[in-house]
Amino acid sequence: MKKIILSVVMVFAFGFVNAQDKKMSNGGGQTAEGKWLIEANTGSWATGNTSFSLLSVDGGNTAWSVGLEGGYFVIKDLAIKAGLGYSDDGDGYNPFSYKIGVKYYIVSQFPVGIDFTGTSGSGNNANWIGFQGGYAIFLGDNVSIEPAIRYNATLDNNKADNAFQGLIGFVLHF
Repeated sequence: MKKIILSVVMVFAFGFVNAQDKKMSNGGGQTAEGKWLIEANTGSWATGNTSFSLLSVDGGNTAWSVGLEGGYFVIKDLAIKAGLGYSDDGDGYNPFSYKIGVKYYIVSQFPVGIDFTGTSGSGNNANWIGFQGGYAIFLGDNVSIEPAIRYNATLDNNKADNAFQGLIGFVLHF
């Protein structure tokens, strides 16, 4: 039984390495100039949220968010991005979030980004500069999963705090 399990694991590992090798050898076609990307993130309900999240706590309070980001590769590996999102904290605060920035894929595999993020709702607004880095796992020619860590540096300490986020991005390249 151990030999069968080890054989299956080795076949999957070889397939994963082979797929990554093919991706790198084709020149990173997913991030070529003139391509588009659409990105949906899941992550913590936090600053300037353009991700999908759901948080329910005892006492019946449910917070959720929904959002989407898109971008265009102006040169190989460099995309200009924008995102929109809407959130509900369960207590009547329903901010609209927006994001504009750039995303660069180092060696077509390691996405890093910087952006201006803002949120506005119920007469309150806040802005951040966001820094993000991760790893792109290409599942095929048009789809990648991108786990990432993000740091949001506030532009006004009286309105918002700095914050870390952990995200998992699902990206469609076309």
